Amino acid sequence: MNKAVNNEVWSGSWVAERLGVELLGDPELTGLLGLALRRNPKRAHLLVSNVLGKHVPQSPSIVYGYGFTLGHRVRDLLGPEESRRAVVLGYAETATGLGHAVADGIAVAPYLHSTRRPVPGVATAGGFEESHSHATSHLLLPENPALLAGEGPLVLVDDEFSTGNTVLNTIRDLHGRCPRDRYVVVALVDMRSAADAGRLEEFAAEIGARVDLVAAASGTVRLPAGVLEKGQELVARYEAGGAGTGGSSSAAPSGLAAQFPAPLKAKDQGVENSPTPNSPGARRSVDMRLRRGARPAPTDPHPTHNRTTRVELRWPHNLPDGGRHGFTPAHRIRLEAALPAMAARLAEALPPEAHRVHILGFEELMYAPLRLARELEQIVDADVTYSTTTRSPVLAVDDPGYAIRTRLTFPAHDTPADGPGDRYAYNIAGAGFDAVVAVVDSRGDTPELHGLLAELAAHTPHVVLAVVPSYVPERPPMLPEPLRGPAFSSYAPEEVGWLLQDLSDVTLEAPTEEREEAIQSGGAHYAESLPVEYQPSEQYQELFHTALDEAAGRLALAVGAVTELVLAERSPHPVLVSLARAGTPVGVLMRRWAQYRHGLDLPHYAVSIVRGRGIDANALRYLAAHHDPADVVFVDGWTGKGAITRELADAIREFEESDGITGFDPEIAVLADPGSCVKTYGTREDFLIPSACLNSTVSGLISRTVLRSDLVGPHDFHGAKFYRELAGADVSVEFLDAVAARFPDVTDAVATLAKELLAADRTPTWEGWAAVERISEEYGIHDVNLVKPGVGETTRVLLRRVPWKILARAGAGADLDHVRLLAEQRGVPVEEVAELPYTCVGLIHPKYTRGATGADGKAVAV
Repeated sequence: MNKAVNNEVWSGSWVAERLGVELLGDPELTGLLGLALRRNPKRAHLLVSNVLGKHVPQSPSIVYGYGFTLGHRVRDLLGPEESRRAVVLGYAETATGLGHAVADGIAVAPYLHSTRRPVPGVATAGGFEESHSHATSHLLLPENPALLAGEGPLVLVDDEFSTGNTVLNTIRDLHGRCPRDRYVVVALVDMRSAADAGRLEEFAAEIGARVDLVAAASGTVRLPAGVLEKGQELVARYEAGGAGTGGSSSAAPSGLAAQFPAPLKAKDQGVENSPTPNSPGARRSVDMRLRRGARPAPTDPHPTHNRTTRVELRWPHNLPDGGRHGFTPAHRIRLEAALPAMAARLAEALPPEAHRVHILGFEELMYAPLRLARELEQIVDADVTYSTTTRSPVLAVDDPGYAIRTRLTFPAHDTPADGPGDRYAYNIAGAGFDAVVAVVDSRGDTPELHGLLAELAAHTPHVVLAVVPSYVPERPPMLPEPLRGPAFSSYAPEEVGWLLQDLSDVTLEAPTEEREEAIQSGGAHYAESLPVEYQPSEQYQELFHTALDEAAGRLALAVGAVTELVLAERSPHPVLVSLARAGTPVGVLMRRWAQYRHGLDLPHYAVSIVRGRGIDANALRYLAAHHDPADVVFVDGWTGKGAITRELADAIREFEESDGITGFDPEIAVLADPGSCVKTYGTREDFLIPSACLNSTVSGLISRTVLRSDLVGPHDFHGAKFYRELAGADVSVEFLDAVAARFPDVTDAVATLAKELLAADRTPTWEGWAAVERISEEYGIHDVNLVKPGVGETTRVLLRRVPWKILARAGAGADLDHVRLLAEQRGVPVEEVAELPYTCVGLIHPKYTRGATGADGKAVAV
C-alpha cells in the first residue's frame, strides 16, 4: 500500500522507505493517513491524519464531514431511543473536534471531552492515562457530574484506534464508577493488531458490556524489528542537522504550497456534508461585501502584533467554547444560530486579495475554530483550510513524501499546569496562505501569544486574531444536605431526607377566605402562603383512627404492590423521591416494604413540586449530583385528575433543556390511581387513604411547601415549616407503624397482585381528566383547577380551601364518613351522583367573595 495516491506522492513514503513501516488494510488508508517521526520512547512513528484538522491543513467541510458522518453511523447503530440516552466522550487534544462533530451527527447526544487543563473550582469526575501520548494524563471535568452517571451508551471518540489501551483505561475508570451496558468506540481509522482486537473483546466480556466499533477505515501498521531504535536515530540525526528544528522553517519549501491545493469538497470524498440552518447559496447572496474586492475591515487600534488584526466575534454569552465541561443539544442550537454572524465578522476582517485563507485553532480548542472555518468557507470566494496548534513535537522534513513539511515553534501561551514549554504549528510555513486566522480561547490570550503571532506573521502577509471566551462553569453555592428528623419532622432521620429549607420561624399562614380570594383573583399563588392548620375535633380524630384500623391491610397491600412494580420495572436499587408532603408517608412505607421484603436500604427524599411553577430544580440538581437520575422514582399518594403528573413531565423536560441533565423519569409511582393517569400504582380504586384525613400531623409535622421569591432564592430549596408545637397531636409514626404491622399478613397477596399487575395493560386512559372536564362544564365552573376528584383531594378542599359542594357517588360507605363530617362542620352540601368515576369530588367555590365558605356564601364556624 506504500504507493502514490492519485498520481501524487504518498505523504508516508519517506518514513516507509527508511524504516520499512507499512500500512496494510483498506485501500483508502493512504488517502487518510501519512507518516512522520517524533521523539518518543514508546513509539517513533506518527500516523498523521489528512482529515482530522490537527497537523495537515484541510477543508473544514472535509474535517467536519468525516466526524458528522461517523455520528450518523452511530445513530443508525444505536437507534433513536438509545441515541437519546447516549453521551459522547472525545479525547484531548487531537479528537476534541472530531468527537464534537460525532455528537453533532448523533444530534441528540450531549458531548464531553477529556482535557489536560485543570480548571480551578471544577471537580474532577474521572481520569485516565494515554500511555503513548506526549502528555499522558487526561482529566474529566463535566459541569454536570450526572453527564457521566447515566446508564445509556457511552460513545468514545478518538482519531485513531491503535492499541486500544486508551479506550480500555477510560472504560475501566468510568465503568468502575458507573457501569453501563453498552459502549461504542469511534475512530477515523482502526489500526489495531489482531491481538489488540482480541483484548478489547475479552475486556467487554469481563465487564459484561457490549462494545461496538465504528471507523471510517481499518488496517494495521507493520513495524519491522528495531523500528523504534532506527526511528530515534533518524530523528536525532535530522534534528542535529537542523531540519525543521528552528522557530520556523527559515525558507519556505517550494513544493509545500503545491501540496495543499484548493481543498476537495466533502462530496468529492464521499463524506456527508452536514446541514446548517441556512443554505450556503442563500448566505452567499445576502452580503456581497464578503466577496473578494470588498472593503477591508479597519485595523484594530491596539493589535496584539504589529501585523495582526484582532476581530471581535461576539461569541454568545455563557455558551461553552467546546466540550471541556460539557456541551448539550441546547448549546448546539445556540451555536448554530450565532455562527453566520460570527463568520461574517471574520470575513470582513480579511483583505480583498486573500485567496487562500487558513483558520488555525488552538490545541484542545478545535471545534469552535472548525465550525467558524466551515461557516467562513460558505461565504467567501477563497479557499479555506483548517488545522490547529499542538503540544506534540514532530520532526519536520521538507519532502513531498513526508507528512510534516514545516514546523513553527513558539512558547505555550495559556499558562499550562505542567509549566512553560514549546508548542507547534505544522505545515503552515511555506503553504502560501494569504491570511491566517488564529482562533484561541481567552485563557490563551496572554502576552506569550505574541510568539505564535510573530511566527505566523513571518509566513503570511495577514494575521487575524479571534478570541473565544473560555467557558468556566459558574459555581452555585453548595446545596445543603437534606433536613432530617428530629430537627426537622417527627420521622426518624433514616426514613426520609427533606430537600427543603426550614421556614419554621416565618409567619406564612393566612385565613382560608383571604387565601382563596387572593388565589382566584390572580393576586397570589397558592404556594406563597399556608392555610391555618386544621385542628381536628375529638370526633374527627376518632374517625381517623377507625379508618386507619379498617384500611391498614388494604394500604399494606397497595404499598407492597407498587413497590414490587418499581423494583421489577424501574430499578433494582431505586432512589425514592416523594412529592412533599402527601407523597412522603407513602415513600416511607415503600422504603419499609423494600427493607422488610428484600432487605434493601433505599434512599428516600422528599421534594417540592408546585402546580404552575414546576418541581424544585435545585432538588433535582442535588439528586443528580448524588445519584443516577435513572434510578430516581417519584412517589405520590394518589392521583386526582392528573395535574401533578403533567406538571412533573413538563418540569423534567424544561430541566433537561436548561441544565442538560437527562435521565429523570417523570412517571410517578402512586398508592392509588383512580384517575388512570400513571402506570405504576398499587390500586386504581378510589378509597380512603387515612393519611389524607389530616394535614401535618400525619406527615411528620411538615407544612405544605412554600415558594415565594423573597424567601426562596435561585440557589435555595423550596421552603416548608416544621410544626413542633403540634407534637401532642402527631400521629405520623403511628400511621406508618399501623400499616407496616400488616406487611406479614399481605405478603402472599402482594406477590399475587404484583404478578397480575405486571402482566396487565396498565396504559393510562386519563378517564379522570375527562370526567373533571365534564363536571366543570356541567356545574358551570369552567375551570378544572376548581374540581378536585377523589377522596384525598376532596378532603384537601374541605381542610384548606373554600368548598362549594361535594359530589358523592351513590352508595359510597365508610370511605366518606370523614368527608361527611367535615362537610357538615363547614356547612357544605353533599350531593349524591349516580354515575361518578370517583368515590367523591370536591368543588371549590367558583365565585368566591370575602367571607363565603359555604354554598350560600356565608361564613360557617368550624
